[in-house]
Amino acid sequence: MPYGPTPDTSTASAPTAAPGIIHPSRPPRISPKRPARALGHASPALLAYAAVRLFGALVFALWARGEHRDVWHLLAESWDCDWYLKIADTGYTHTLGTRIDANNLAFFPLHPLLIRAGSVLVPGPRGAVGLAVAVVCSFLAAWGIFAVGDRLYGRRAGVLLAALWGSLPVALVQWMGYTESLFTALTAWALYAVLTGRWIWAGTLAALAGLTRPTGVALAAAVSLTALLTLWRQGRQERPEEGRRIALRTLLGALIAPLGWLSYVAWVGVRLGRWDGYFAVQALWHNEWDGGVGTLRTVRDLLSVERPQLFLMMVTATLLASAALFVLSVGDRQPLPLLLFTGLLLLIVLGSKGVYFPRARFLLPAFPLLLPLAAALARARAHVAVTVLVAAAVTSAAFGGHMLLGWHGPP
Repeated sequence: MPYGPTPDTSTASAPTAAPGIIHPSRPPRISPKRPARALGHASPALLAYAAVRLFGALVFALWARGEHRDVWHLLAESWDCDWYLKIADTGYTHTLGTRIDANNLAFFPLHPLLIRAGSVLVPGPRGAVGLAVAVVCSFLAAWGIFAVGDRLYGRRAGVLLAALWGSLPVALVQWMGYTESLFTALTAWALYAVLTGRWIWAGTLAALAGLTRPTGVALAAAVSLTALLTLWRQGRQERPEEGRRIALRTLLGALIAPLGWLSYVAWVGVRLGRWDGYFAVQALWHNEWDGGVGTLRTVRDLLSVERPQLFLMMVTATLLASAALFVLSVGDRQPLPLLLFTGLLLLIVLGSKGVYFPRARFLLPAFPLLLPLAAALARARAHVAVTVLVAAAVTSAAFGGHMLLGWHGPP
């Protein structure tokens, strides 16, 4: 069955679309809004997102001030922020080397390129540009997340989905000079483009996501596989001329989607003079896939310690909750591209034997996992939804502050 048109804003509790892929002979009806009207439609979601993130940022700033820590440095120049700023300044290394966790070719290029471009347009510290990129992209991500939720479950669910995404335990990263906000914005709008049959847009956004983070391969695969399955279903029917044009756009989207990730991996190989150059770099960062053996060992070790570190327990709880939410998403029969993306992302994150502590951050783009919660809250009474959101925002603020001030390591 096709995805339906954008739901009526007066109904918020019931999904408007059946699961599966886009119907080959009847593309979804699209009612494009003017930018101002579309922004007005999404404004409750953006305001809710801004409220929870401003609360978290305020708590963090007061906490950091009380501990005499530099808020600016922590948000704009610490840890991975520094890697991206240095790449924007001096570019990438030409050699592989042997030092562990030291080769900057592990970091994908789109964020540093935006920092460099922004520095040309807006003179000032590059850290400010990197932080500005992250904050702006966080609102674009919240808008795209709302658009997906609104289309599938109604406006109220879309608002709640954006607010829940802004209230995740490590959501403070969304307003740091990291790539999570940029990657989530590209992911959300790429998935929305798939749901609305805009295949070339979907492929282009997926390609850009592939230039942003290694996990962009999950989005590229989701877009390409959904497009190819749609083409296969189209091929079983007689197609008029319009159907052939739609098929061509679908095919182009499928071909474009993996180009960003593949081009960077190929470029690293050429730069280092070996076909497996990118994977050799990742090996130096211990980012290799072992099918989840390393993850299970880490969880076992954490649970066997009498007093495990709070941040690592939060990461563990996030991973377990994400796996449970994926099962719920499958049970809810979410659309195929969303299940493919979240399933592949979980497979990559849980199956890696690399460092454990950033994995909650790696799952920030997996916003479709929150759809079952958003849909349930949309059906609940208003005071229940408000109570849950307030509790989530307070918890997020507490963990965000602990992440940068109590946990002595990268988020």
